[in-house]
Amino acid sequence: MVGTVTTDLPLSNVTSGYLDYEETECFGLSHGFMVFAGVCLGISFCGLVGNGIVMWFLGFHMKQNPFTIYILNLAVADFSLLLLFFLLILAVLILARICSYSYNLIYLYLDFLFVVEFLCHFFDLSSLCLLTAISVERCISVFYPIWYRCQRPKHLSGFVSGVVWALAGVFVSSMYLSFNFAKSSETIFSGVAIAISMTLSSMMLISNLSLFIKLRCGSRRRHPGKLYVAILLNVIFFFALGIPFSAEVFLNLPSSHQLFPENTSFLLASLNCSINPVVYFLVGCCRQRRLRGSVKVAFCRVFEEKAVSEEENHVPEDTMVEATV
Repeated sequence: MVGTVTTDLPLSNVTSGYLDYEETECFGLSHGFMVFAGVCLGISFCGLVGNGIVMWFLGFHMKQNPFTIYILNLAVADFSLLLLFFLLILAVLILARICSYSYNLIYLYLDFLFVVEFLCHFFDLSSLCLLTAISVERCISVFYPIWYRCQRPKHLSGFVSGVVWALAGVFVSSMYLSFNFAKSSETIFSGVAIAISMTLSSMMLISNLSLFIKLRCGSRRRHPGKLYVAILLNVIFFFALGIPFSAEVFLNLPSSHQLFPENTSFLLASLNCSINPVVYFLVGCCRQRRLRGSVKVAFCRVFEEKAVSEEENHVPEDTMVEATV
């Protein structure tokens, strides 16, 4: 039996409904979807380059401090998520151009989609946890500067980052394994995932709000450092751009194969993962409302733990961390 498929929907919504056909002919993608895919490919490519530069710089050309370890791990998560987006869009566009394909090609695509969904859940949850860890530790460094400078474990950032990756992997793996054995567990795990996301987002919001009040509205107003501004912007962009995709990726269960809908959440997620390197560069090179310096110099200004401005040089030593966080 041979059928002709003509649709405006992404391939992930097409293949599952036509598995009864032994062979299918070409199906078309709308011009709107082609433009949408092209924009997502462009953003993803730029984000891959930007996060790659951040990973290269922090990993090989800068002495690491507690916050750069978190940022390096966050760049790895964003880079990996963008790579998945890029490969997924390419797979859809390539398969859309194939005029005839067999069962094996359809099932191969569905297996690929399953792996992409798993990794998207994993990297998205890891990014959320890492942003929360950065926000909480930055808040602690301001409210308890003496303890932070003297008593904080030396390798705490690396340990927390490792725990984040491990817990995210265990949770997502458990979620997918449970779906294979009991369909009734889908709702339970999705509810747990949403609860975890809401809890982490609340912690992130409370930490940054408390820090803002402490630095800008307290009895002793302090000049915030570039790293504080950069991470605050990261959190703001995450709430504006990343939350819709995070909610959607956990509401769309692995058995639904609806990871790649043609809507704004996918585009916003691409922007969220791509914008952090731009933020680091703009914050680092912006001086007196003018852009100055190279990428390396800009990153050094943002990620250096020491104070870089004249106002910060007059801050007492015990509060130096507060001014540079």
